[in-house]
Amino acid sequence: MTELIDIRNLEIAYGGGHMRAVRGVSFTLGQEKLGIVGESGSGKSTVGRAIMKLLPPTAEVSADRMRFGELDLLKADEKTMMTIRGRRIGLILQDPKYSLNPVMRVGEQIAETYSLHHPKASVRKAHAQALEMLEAVQIRDPERVARLYPHEISGGMGQRVMIAMMLIAEPEVLIADEPTSALDVTVRLEILALLDELVLRRNLGLIFISHDLNLIRNFCDRVLIMYAGRVVEVLEARDLDKARHPYTQGLLASLPKIEDPPARLPILKRDPAWLDDIAVEPSR
Repeated sequence: MTELIDIRNLEIAYGGGHMRAVRGVSFTLGQEKLGIVGESGSGKSTVGRAIMKLLPPTAEVSADRMRFGELDLLKADEKTMMTIRGRRIGLILQDPKYSLNPVMRVGEQIAETYSLHHPKASVRKAHAQALEMLEAVQIRDPERVARLYPHEISGGMGQRVMIAMMLIAEPEVLIADEPTSALDVTVRLEILALLDELVLRRNLGLIFISHDLNLIRNFCDRVLIMYAGRVVEVLEARDLDKARHPYTQGLLASLPKIEDPPARLPILKRDPAWLDDIAVEPSR
């Protein structure tokens, strides 16, 4: 399996190093679906934005190694990253209402992304590619949808538009940050099936950031469990029930079970020692 991203001992701090948001995170990504789970504030999204170099200027980022293929992301300047973002690494955000431009038609936004990475392409070519991508993400009547504004489409359709916009540049890696949390169950399953098909068909590497343990268990290949900026456990997603770290076990225990509902869900009891736990990714 081709190694797309290799990160070793990633540290991210704010306030002159006084507040450490990410501490000693290490992992690799191949042509697979890698889940990152943890509570709000555990550093999941910060890791994803660090790969894209989209953190605020106040963030202090260091690592022993932070590579995307042959590119050293730590040394890459903004001009280099402009050729990477979207073109080679795509980012799908949580809510399309805040990601899409409200005053541009959907088709124009997708075509604009294509034109940005293919500057020699004609306007007609960009429009044709936008329609093709809308069809690829299973939107019926793409010509009609392309003429609509973001407020005229549903949440599920908006998320499909975001996926189309990220895939039109044919990236090698997708980072999906809570891409289905704002959707109802039926639409969520459709989006997950679409992402699964696209990953397999295009041999992408997918980093899927989520709070949903059941979703990660059924959708991803591997999972990183993050707590307070650290990766405390790394395991195959299918083996999530075999987790050994008490934090992961606590998260799993907090999930209600329909077939055997408890009288009261257990409360996660935190151990200060967890702040010193760092999981080493097993060799693959």
